[in-house]
Amino acid sequence: MTDTWGLVQGDAITPELTATRLLGGGSSYEAFLAFDEITYGPVVAKVLRPGLVGNETSRNALRREIDALTKLKHPVLVRGLREDVDAERPYVVMEHVEGPRLSTLIRRHGRLSEQQYLPLALDLASALHYLRRSGWVHLDVKPSNLIMGSPARLIDLSVARPVAAAAALRHEIGTDAYMAPEQCQPGERGEVGSASDVWALGATLFHAVTGERPFPHGDPSAADRTERYPQLVSRPGDLPRRTPPEIVKVIEACLAPSAGDRPAPAEIAETVSPALERLPRASLGGLRLG
Repeated sequence: MTDTWGLVQGDAITPELTATRLLGGGSSYEAFLAFDEITYGPVVAKVLRPGLVGNETSRNALRREIDALTKLKHPVLVRGLREDVDAERPYVVMEHVEGPRLSTLIRRHGRLSEQQYLPLALDLASALHYLRRSGWVHLDVKPSNLIMGSPARLIDLSVARPVAAAAALRHEIGTDAYMAPEQCQPGERGEVGSASDVWALGATLFHAVTGERPFPHGDPSAADRTERYPQLVSRPGDLPRRTPPEIVKVIEACLAPSAGDRPAPAEIAETVSPALERLPRASLGGLRLG
């Protein structure tokens, strides 16, 4: 992108934040690993792109993310530290979580072992249970938004919304391959809500177990939604033969086309726990429900 602050190592983001390196970004922001003089350690600074500083819609999106970070506190969710939407470079500071993203692990090493994906399933179920009880929907659960650790950490609350706001959506929000059918056709396939995050959990867990996405690649430029979103018309791929039956049951239930047929997060945790308990000397690395 040409709309960039062009910051390199050693440049000041603010008087208290010094850029270490660019981590990435989206259409409206850049994310930097930075050293923070206030916490005196590494943090992630998410900064609005320069061309959007005067754009009230972009500022409101940043405010919405800050609202989510302020209200949602859970061990599996990334924590917000502080923010300034009115700064020369509007920003939010978040904790820096050490560890590889799930997407990186899969790309480098292929499918995960049971010792890796079973605790991940419990961690995600715990976070989604909390979001549901708190009245929020994440809307972008996917491998690149998961930092693998003990517990795993779900990051990027930039599109998270309260349940009522999610239900009112009439346009697509999320990442194509991990969007539930009702996210692909909001208002036509039912309301977007907590069950949409459960579908994304199923798609993410499928990817972790198999090393592949559950559905064929869609065409992002296609006008026909069934060509862009194969999950609207296709069945998910096959799981490996030796996949624990509890995981097969969870993934199949999470990927149900109808939101009403998907399990609650607590039910996912209760189903997965026995499979994890059978592993020798397994470390849970996460939270249990029920």
